[in-house]
Amino acid sequence: MNPYKDLEVTDFYVIREFSEDIDPIELMWHRDNEDRIVEIIGETDWKFQLEDNLPTSINYPIFIPRGMYHRVIKGTGNLKVKIFKK
Repeated sequence: MNPYKDLEVTDFYVIREFSEDIDPIELMWHRDNEDRIVEIIGETDWKFQLEDNLPTSINYPIFIPRGMYHRVIKGTGNLKVKIFKK
């Protein structure tokens, strides 16, 4: 089971939500098979971390190269993002 819920899926993007009730252990390091751009919907104190980098704010668009390990780090409230697959 995924630690998120897909709210909207199109050929161009996915709107995904992570619940504030999620156990942080479920937010595991992972990598994807395509490049992605992630944009936050709203504001949040959740963080984002790319492999070999420190956690950073997710309040601006983030490019994730194909095959690079990454994760989100739980903050307060729900996290809602728009993911563009390239």
